[in-house]
Amino acid sequence: MGAIFRREVLSYFTSPIGYIFLAAFYAFSAVFFTNSSLMNGSTEMTGMFGQLMIILVVLIPILTMRTMSEDKKTKTDQCLLTAPVSLGGIVAGKFLAALLVFTCAVAVTVVYAIIIAGFAKTGAGVDWLVIIGNVVGLELFGASFIAVGIFCSSLTENQVVAAVISFISILALSMLSIVGGLISWEPAQELLASLSFYERYSGFTYGMFDLSNVLFFISASVIFLFFTVRVLEKRRWS
Repeated sequence: MGAIFRREVLSYFTSPIGYIFLAAFYAFSAVFFTNSSLMNGSTEMTGMFGQLMIILVVLIPILTMRTMSEDKKTKTDQCLLTAPVSLGGIVAGKFLAALLVFTCAVAVTVVYAIIIAGFAKTGAGVDWLVIIGNVVGLELFGASFIAVGIFCSSLTENQVVAAVISFISILALSMLSIVGGLISWEPAQELLASLSFYERYSGFTYGMFDLSNVLFFISASVIFLFFTVRVLEKRRWS
């Protein structure tokens, strides 16, 4: 798994994808931070995190679109599938590499919080509990989306198609609560709301560390990574 992880991390920075993802994330986060905090003289950063969540629906598919599809297109997947490494190790290595790049992007939000803390007026300090809640929530939120994106990438050899499928899937998972609101049957509304990634993330924005939400995102990541392993397993024996 370690070799796969190092290979994937290196590939993000020997191709434009890693730079594009980081540049786009930093640019959007800087704009959101400026508009929601600096221009208003506020120590509140919840608005920025809420807007970043929406941007991730577009950026995560860009980050993950090549993870599996490129190997399939260039036929290097046959080397991986016959290599002395488990399918779970292959998927985990690719997932952790993408998660590392994503974490590098999210880390800039901590820098923003430090900037605000340095310039905040007396009595208007930063609520670090809320900041930490947002950072942890965004990290878990992004990790589950990355798992979804990797699974979608395993379904095709075309990177653009993989990105489109990922975008649609992530958007659908985020909007389940909205779909539930259109259904009159209350049990269905509650079920869809409980499965909505957006609803699960919203609690973190208030600094609430709900264990059920943490387990939800971890479980979602594991489930979609498991689906990816099954796709590779089917390909190995086909």
